[in-house]
Amino acid sequence: MAPRIVVAGAGFGGLRVARALARAPVDVVLVDRNNYHLFQPLLYQVAMAGLWPESIAQPVRRILRGQRNLDFHLAEVTGVDLESRRLLTGPGPVPYDVLVLALGSETSFYGIPGVTRYGMGLKSLGDAVTIRNHVLTCFEQALLDTDAESRRALLTFVVVGGGPTGVEMAGALAELIRLVLVRDTPKLNVQDVRILLLEAGQRLLGGMRPSFSSFTAETLWRKHVEVRFGAAVVDFDGASVRLGGGEVIPARSLIWAAGVQAAPAAALLGVSPGPQGRVRVTPTLQLPGRDDVFVIGDCAYLEAGGAPLPLLAPVAIQMADTVVANLRRRLTGAPPREFRYKDPGSLATIGRNAAVAQFKKLAFHGFTAWVVWLVVHIMQLIGFRRKLLVLINWAWEYVFYERDSRMITRS
Repeated sequence: MAPRIVVAGAGFGGLRVARALARAPVDVVLVDRNNYHLFQPLLYQVAMAGLWPESIAQPVRRILRGQRNLDFHLAEVTGVDLESRRLLTGPGPVPYDVLVLALGSETSFYGIPGVTRYGMGLKSLGDAVTIRNHVLTCFEQALLDTDAESRRALLTFVVVGGGPTGVEMAGALAELIRLVLVRDTPKLNVQDVRILLLEAGQRLLGGMRPSFSSFTAETLWRKHVEVRFGAAVVDFDGASVRLGGGEVIPARSLIWAAGVQAAPAAALLGVSPGPQGRVRVTPTLQLPGRDDVFVIGDCAYLEAGGAPLPLLAPVAIQMADTVVANLRRRLTGAPPREFRYKDPGSLATIGRNAAVAQFKKLAFHGFTAWVVWLVVHIMQLIGFRRKLLVLINWAWEYVFYERDSRMITRS
């Protein structure tokens, strides 16, 4: 009987493991609570009405159609029975010979009650559509609001976090408002619109070259984004944002891009969580003391060069490749090999015609970096149809300054 490999999570890591085992003498079961694979790097474009949700998501069964040794279970993972080798899910347990946990990450609001309740994170399609609905609704409400202060609060948008997600969100939001929504709502005074990017540290894009921080901040200021450093958010009540220094900013919108944490894989496994709630793994990506459980992607905590590996898609993809290699070695009785991360570089777009790119010793910014960003993200999308859809959307938007997906939808 072929060994049964159960993969929990259809993100970058989990999906890559499942697909790579297509010709292996194993049975694969892929489990996920969603029936689609999501290209998370472009979530902010859905939130900013640049892309339809379907443009960055593809059904798992469509991706894996024709893979005869695979079965897909649409189910929520509720636990792991290590002794009986069973993945526990809502519909029932799924037995395994080897388990690969690739459950991804979720937004961390750092335990701030008001931000947790009223802030908007960006980790799912639902989050992106919620932000899109909220921004568009604020403009509609502002048109009907006769009170000047209330109207300004409706048109004040606060983005928290100066990493790539926050920078990309702030830039896209500025362009959505200044290039599209202002034309849709000519009766509104554009001077009432205010976009703030708040960073608790002293520079943007902390993982990239310091010079990129200045370039990014200057570019955002030209897009009418107020960039604030040393601005730590301590509370948000849905009507105003309170900063650590006591300053209060009247605003109805707070988009949180300041932190992520691992999905609760540690609790599911019954082990003590590491930093950011991640599961400490061995250099071979296995759970300590269990050679039949692998943990990869954002859930896995492993250091390289004395620093923890980042919660990024390239890490998950490379971990998946190592796990597949070790599963094949397991079939032949060979010992597993250790994971070695190779940094492919970093990209972040600031908006139209502007981005930053860093590849080892090569670093550049501006229009060239923006073109590289476009090409890389198009190529990484799964499926020719989605590549074409996104390319057409971007070309239309670039030429006509238009975004067709600005619908307010209600579930």
